[in-house]
Amino acid sequence: MNMVANRQSDRRLDLSGKRVLLVEDEYFLAEDMSRSLRSSGAEVLGPFADVNGAMRCLETETVVSAAILDINLRGEMIFLLADHLGARNVPFVFLSGYERWAIPQSYSKVPLYEKPTDTARLMRELFGQGR
Repeated sequence: MNMVANRQSDRRLDLSGKRVLLVEDEYFLAEDMSRSLRSSGAEVLGPFADVNGAMRCLETETVVSAAILDINLRGEMIFLLADHLGARNVPFVFLSGYERWAIPQSYSKVPLYEKPTDTARLMRELFGQGR
């Protein structure tokens, strides 16, 4: 998808009032996703490039609408944070270069998106706003 089409799909996506936790250690990808989420009206929590920073955020933020999680953050796996999100009933997706078979079976129902991805499409599906 070209950048113009991606921007147009962002405009149609209304994430007003949504607070999205973004955990991604690739700087440019994190910045692009943050920009896309904000242009759709979301408040971005982060982006965080490590599990500890994201965990501290989760401890202090009472409202988190959804989360986008890179699986491997410079050698540190994201699954502890994913467990905390699940315990709070916060919907989340994985964004990674990992194949499905490399992810523990307990996360088999968590949507997996390959990097890079169309952020607007990911968020429409996460928030049930159709395609």
